[in-house]
Amino acid sequence: MSSNAALQNDPAPILACTVARDVQKFDLLIEDMETELGESWGDLSFDEARVFFTQPDAKYMEFAAIAIDEEDEVNLAAIADLIETAGTNGLKVILIAENVSPIALHQLLKLGAREFCPYPLPEGTLHDAIERIRQADLPPASAPANINTAHPSKTDRDGVIVTLHGLAGGVGATTLATNIAWELANIDKKKQMRVCLMDFDVQFGTCSTYLDLPRRDAVYELLSDTPSMDDEAFTQALVTFNEKLQVLTAPADILPLDFVSPEDIERLMQMATSNFDYVVIDMPTAIVNWTETVLTRSHVYLAALELEMRSAQNALRLVRALKSEDLPFEKLRYVLNRAPKFTDLNGKSRVKRMAESLDIEIELQMPDGGKQAVQAADHGTPLAETAAKNPLRKEIRKLAESIHQHNLDQAAAEAE
Repeated sequence: MSSNAALQNDPAPILACTVARDVQKFDLLIEDMETELGESWGDLSFDEARVFFTQPDAKYMEFAAIAIDEEDEVNLAAIADLIETAGTNGLKVILIAENVSPIALHQLLKLGAREFCPYPLPEGTLHDAIERIRQADLPPASAPANINTAHPSKTDRDGVIVTLHGLAGGVGATTLATNIAWELANIDKKKQMRVCLMDFDVQFGTCSTYLDLPRRDAVYELLSDTPSMDDEAFTQALVTFNEKLQVLTAPADILPLDFVSPEDIERLMQMATSNFDYVVIDMPTAIVNWTETVLTRSHVYLAALELEMRSAQNALRLVRALKSEDLPFEKLRYVLNRAPKFTDLNGKSRVKRMAESLDIEIELQMPDGGKQAVQAADHGTPLAETAAKNPLRKEIRKLAESIHQHNLDQAAAEAE
């Protein structure tokens, strides 16, 4: 007794599914799903997925790829509920998004989406996301992987981190950061220093403006998935200024300050120090959950302020906050920008009284760069290129030289 049915292979098990308002609009996703899974995947609408995700069969699938575009933002609450339902039932989610606002993406990722892929899909992006999901399901190794060495750099530098933190808006921290970075890049005539300027103000960072550089979409992609970051991904997110300075600009769109975690910042700093001799970081004025990470890792942490009540009050509040959390407040090095001139005895007296009342030491006093400093920033060039004899530029050069010389002395002492 025979049957044709007995000669046919069983249909392939469904290992994954796509969920979209209209999956045909995501043709590259269809192609990649077929490449990765053959016929072992299906397609669901949002309504169908909402029902299926609560079924026992859902937990046996490897993942669900939820694809959305700007038209789906009006239904953000329903999509968020769908992701939460998937997570509750043990189903992993890969979020595919095209022209969706960063804030909406941030909300969806916080709700439990395991991976994010921008659309149109760059080659290999979906494959890498699927592999990471599969690797996460494997039994843990005997020793946990260090977050800094998941994708170790191919270079062995141990760069010096110099951080600028403005204690109030407009005190000149970004001006100092961009110009210190440029001076360090040109500090040694015999050896080209590798210097990276990183703008960590993911909302209103202006390092790109001060150097007339474009903001790249690759920055957002890098910040969205730092666990898979390697040398190539990090390098692609950087922009080169005048062939000497590498810059990680702020993202093109405003992101929540908690879009990146302390672990993300740690990975970025580790990657930067492994590839560069000096890493200059421009911090947001706000104190965030990863400020401690930067403060702890920095070799030099410069707090910029002015001779005014705003700066004085904020300096006092910052020190109080650091002390209450038992953080290394003593690492702060105070830089007074637009300091009184040498002949201004009244101004000098005010600086002394300010330091005494705050119980701090103002170690550096930077002169007012005047119109030349403003014009240099507006034109997107460092002071050294447009006004080399400007008094502010001279002091920044001295600061860069002292940082470099201290680094050389320390390296020589360690070599003995």
